[in-house]
Amino acid sequence: MITDVHSHLFRHAHDFDDTFRAESARAHAGEVDLTVRYEEYAATAPPGTRTIVVGGKARRSGLWVDDAAVAAYVARRPEQLIGYLALDPTQPGWQDELRHGHQELGLRGIKLMPMYAGFDPADPVYDPLYAYAEQHGLPLLVHTGTTFVSQARLEYAMPRHLDEVAIRHPGLRMVLAHLGHPFEGECIAVIRKHRHVYADVSALHYRPFQLWHSLRLVQDYGVWDKLLFGSDYPFTTVDDSVEGLRRIARIPGIPGLDPLDQDAVEALLHRPSLDLLGLS
Repeated sequence: MITDVHSHLFRHAHDFDDTFRAESARAHAGEVDLTVRYEEYAATAPPGTRTIVVGGKARRSGLWVDDAAVAAYVARRPEQLIGYLALDPTQPGWQDELRHGHQELGLRGIKLMPMYAGFDPADPVYDPLYAYAEQHGLPLLVHTGTTFVSQARLEYAMPRHLDEVAIRHPGLRMVLAHLGHPFEGECIAVIRKHRHVYADVSALHYRPFQLWHSLRLVQDYGVWDKLLFGSDYPFTTVDDSVEGLRRIARIPGIPGLDPLDQDAVEALLHRPSLDLLGLS
């Protein structure tokens, strides 16, 4: 069974401002409709796929998905979908949104977008957020790496900031999104140190050389077991992500170096991610 730890709920006309919609064209060649429809997602994923669904909140960048929309979306298919709330802790009332999303809406994790929202995730001022998540077993999915949004602060996407969080909150489960691209080496250094910190490989297969190089670093550092599968739907699909990873694994490699471990890639695709994140 495949578990997709990184998919989105977006309603294209409702959840973005005009600037975000226009700049999203940089993600691919031209603007795309980011509206999510479960039937389209399921048609491009293997049967039985379990999926974590996140929205997103970042007022600075023009993105705001209501947690209630995520809760309603996953409630229609509770056997397949698990919902996360989202927080922008630069905005007033985030503490109430955290309690409401968890205790009343029943959402089971937290999505944070530090670079999009413009906050340093290592700042101790956010320790109450992390302490709540640690106490209640809410895993974090944290955007790390680059983006197409001009207003986003690249500094706050560096994976090293989450090292500080993990040191202060060692029981907190975190997933660093997109293997921190193009700062994969830094991301690998962080996940290698901390028992409960992982990285997902979402939205990477369409940069094949970069992904091969990143997985080669993963192999050299011995952290295959810290990678989780994710798609980043609707930017790409589960099926395309699976095939992309398998295609990368078949590359013979550079003369003088071992190729990628194809068994390790298959294990990544079938990782029991919900068990690792405490969501079984």
